[in-house]
Amino acid sequence: MPDFKKYYRLPATPEEVYTALTNPLTIELWTGETAEMSTEPGSEFSMWEGSIVGRNLEFEENKKIVQQWYFDGQPEESIVTIKLHPDKDGTSIELRHTNLPAAEFNDFAEGWDNSYFGALAEFFEVE
Repeated sequence: MPDFKKYYRLPATPEEVYTALTNPLTIELWTGETAEMSTEPGSEFSMWEGSIVGRNLEFEENKKIVQQWYFDGQPEESIVTIKLHPDKDGTSIELRHTNLPAAEFNDFAEGWDNSYFGALAEFFEVE
């Protein structure tokens, strides 16, 4: 099962990006869909009307988010780790998504680029 790793940059502070990724009301602003999210480890989350669901594993405020994403019938856990680093233009983001379903790898890579971080970039550029 392949892993996906990529770096992104957003024109916002790590605090703003962290809030956009963990506050359900802010998530709804940049996704256009209702979201369930909590920064409580062990809590479950849902985004894009249930298209993305999983369990929150670990939070380091304004620095790191670790989640398990659920996929039906998948034998190994799929873990998403997002690390936020301040840089001169805002925030540098290190994304690692492990154990992606191989048949859907390209769809996930495109989703991270366009729907997830692409939408976040548009959200922060509008402000």
